[in-house]
Amino acid sequence: NLSASQAATNYILQTITDGQVAQVPALLLSTAAALIVTRVNDSDDTVATDNFKLFENPKIYFISGGMIVAMGLVPGMPNLMFLTLGGGLVAAGRQLWLRERTKALMPAPVTAAEQAPEHNKELEWDDVLSTDIIGLEVGYRLISLVDQKQNGELLARIKGVRKKLSQELGFLVHSVHIRDNLLLPPNGYRITLHDVPISEGQVHPGKEMAINPGQVFGDLDGIVGKDPAFSLDTVWIDSSQKEEAQTKGYTVVDCSTVIATHLSHTLKLHAYELIGHDEVQKLLDSLAKTAPKLVESLVPKTLTLGLVLKVMQNLLEENVPIKDIRSIAEALAAKATSSQNPDELTAVARVALGRTICQSIVGMNAEIKVITLDAEMEQLLQDMLNNARKGMPAALEPGLADRLLADLRSTADMLEMSGQSPVLLTSEDLRLWMFRFTRNPNSSLRVMAYQEVPSGKQVKVVATIGKLKRK
Repeated sequence: NLSASQAATNYILQTITDGQVAQVPALLLSTAAALIVTRVNDSDDTVATDNFKLFENPKIYFISGGMIVAMGLVPGMPNLMFLTLGGGLVAAGRQLWLRERTKALMPAPVTAAEQAPEHNKELEWDDVLSTDIIGLEVGYRLISLVDQKQNGELLARIKGVRKKLSQELGFLVHSVHIRDNLLLPPNGYRITLHDVPISEGQVHPGKEMAINPGQVFGDLDGIVGKDPAFSLDTVWIDSSQKEEAQTKGYTVVDCSTVIATHLSHTLKLHAYELIGHDEVQKLLDSLAKTAPKLVESLVPKTLTLGLVLKVMQNLLEENVPIKDIRSIAEALAAKATSSQNPDELTAVARVALGRTICQSIVGMNAEIKVITLDAEMEQLLQDMLNNARKGMPAALEPGLADRLLADLRSTADMLEMSGQSPVLLTSEDLRLWMFRFTRNPNSSLRVMAYQEVPSGKQVKVVATIGKLKRK
């Protein structure tokens, strides 16, 4: 009929003996004294300061608090006192842990020695900070996505994005410099080009994004949002809802995939800003291994490297890959003797790449469905361009321009909803002007000239727009 504490006391004293139990406090005291004595600094007669750094370790508070709380749960002990003391130690340890985590995210402070300039050292070019061609900044809650120690998957996804884009575009895409930015929202990220922000978005770690592709069979409970890459309707859901969302027709992706897809889409839109003189020279050096005479006759005898770069940038801006560098070089070499205009050189390069352009639009299909301009509208635009070349005033009436653009966009959206790639087919003189007139980053409309359609493709006109109204 003894209490649990009294029974435990009697058992311990009888099995271990009172004398050995009494040695436990002495053992702990002597061990603590030995720790202090052996850690005294030889150059000072005081105890080394690192002895007291034990109290800056949150683990000490967690372990001590946990043990005291466990003792407070034993029947017969002063429960309230032990639980209060143990809970206070655990709370103190948590505050210390949060403070250390905040310090880890903050940039390291600059010491006075680092701030002080070296009087005998002159300022050099190395002291000027260089810009990152491609950058990705993340909020502090997204650091785990790019931390390999925490099994972050984003680094591998970004490497895959670079490899895929390099293969598709035809030149090596620069590496992505990733860094944290405490000024961003905790769940936010930002894509920069030459240290200038060009796009941003937000994700929710621990959740998955369900994308509405256009037709779903039910709603989902979650955080409503927009896909940062294509502005589609989305819902952020828990991982447990993934199967339900897929059953209803949603496309479900995780946070790393969202950021990687957004990065890929953004870099593809700005690919023409990523290529420079060095990249073009490397492309020509690679071509020179198989066609040395072609490269020798092209650069620098006929065209400058800067002019070739401009043509490459024009092609990438119009979403045309430059993988077939041989066809591009041959077309430029043939045209360069009669023209040094980059727009005209780009036009002949596009004709040489006609099969590549059509392949990216319709694949292996023998038929290409296109939109055309009304004959009178095309003649009106042609006259406008001819007047502009002669230095005469030339402008399209604002109302007519708005109506033409609205008709083109509505027709393109209709074709896109039916699963077809919208293509506007026009004359070679109007193609560049129409491309710039209709350019929209979120539109998949492609503008082609008649000369760019390969002989093996059949053209089917599905819509004619721009009919002039009769008075």
